Amino acid sequence: MAINEENIIEITDDDGTVIKCELYDIIEFEGKQYALLIEADTEDEDPEVVLMRYTEEGEEVFFETIDDDDEFDKVQEYIESLEPIDEDEEDIEE
Repeated sequence: MAINEENIIEITDDDGTVIKCELYDIIEFEGKQYALLIEADTEDEDPEVVLMRYTEEGEEVFFETIDDDDEFDKVQEYIESLEPIDEDEEDIEE
């Protein structure tokens, strides 16, 4: 995956560790925007995906943790419903 330095966001986890993430996409759901961030400093084939609320105020951009479990679950289910089915996986099963 190519990393575009303009799309790198540093977030701090609960332990105070700074994690560099790439802004993968912004999704709109129920009138709010959510950011999909992918861990940038990893060699894993399946890097961790972070879901955060995305807001803009003037020229300022904010990434906020989604503290409400119901909101997080709804957004996660919506995003998963958008993912295309991998046709290669279907061929393997046959």
